[in-house]
Amino acid sequence: MRSARLGLAKGWPARGSLPRVLRRLTPNSFGQAGDGRERALARHVLATTPSGDLDAVIAAIDEFAYQKAHLINVGDEKGAILDAAVRSAEPRRLLELGTYCGYSALRIARVMPPGARLVSIERGAANARIASRILRHAGVAQRVGVVVGRLDDGGATLARLRERHGFAPGALDFAFLDHGKEEYLPDLERILAQGWLRPGSIVVADNIENPGVPDYLRYMRRHQGTLWRTTEHHTHVEYQHQLPDLVLESEYLGIRPD
Repeated sequence: MRSARLGLAKGWPARGSLPRVLRRLTPNSFGQAGDGRERALARHVLATTPSGDLDAVIAAIDEFAYQKAHLINVGDEKGAILDAAVRSAEPRRLLELGTYCGYSALRIARVMPPGARLVSIERGAANARIASRILRHAGVAQRVGVVVGRLDDGGATLARLRERHGFAPGALDFAFLDHGKEEYLPDLERILAQGWLRPGSIVVADNIENPGVPDYLRYMRRHQGTLWRTTEHHTHVEYQHQLPDLVLESEYLGIRPD
């Protein structure tokens, strides 16, 4: 049977029940449930899409999330917000925190300018391997690098970004935050401390309402018009239309508050 070929675990919901969705969105889940759905996703993508067909790979991930098992990537509805932000920014160097299975990296790669490069940081080695496999299959591995690490690891990952990926003062045009929710604000502050952002750089943050990142939301609202100019996009949690969510798109102004 098709479900057996995909390796689907017997207890997975057909379209993601709200209790399962909420459990997958807990702040400390870091994306890996350990129930095999991410590996099954990779098998599904490789079995059903042609190599090098980026659009088909993105569509296959959405199909899997709607029809097979809930995934905590940004999803198609919020993905359109991310797409528009990348197109508007026309970035050359991009950073993603939270690769998961590579879905948002695929969307970013599809719309970022020729010659641009995205580096995606993933704390889970298993997820990083899955994402790298999917990115290679989609034909974007030369433009997207996946790094296993975290910005609060004593400086090792920050050093890798500086030394191997060209991150330097004023060199980061775009960042997407979609990792551990309690890490959003501390990691943004680490990026600011490195001086990588320039006036006009864009930072997009997912899941601000669900599961919620209240300290990050307060920070952006407090510095509205001084350090940041933020647009709040009201939307829904990925792959359903019942739970509300909020995506923040923040332009760095580089003007320190008094």
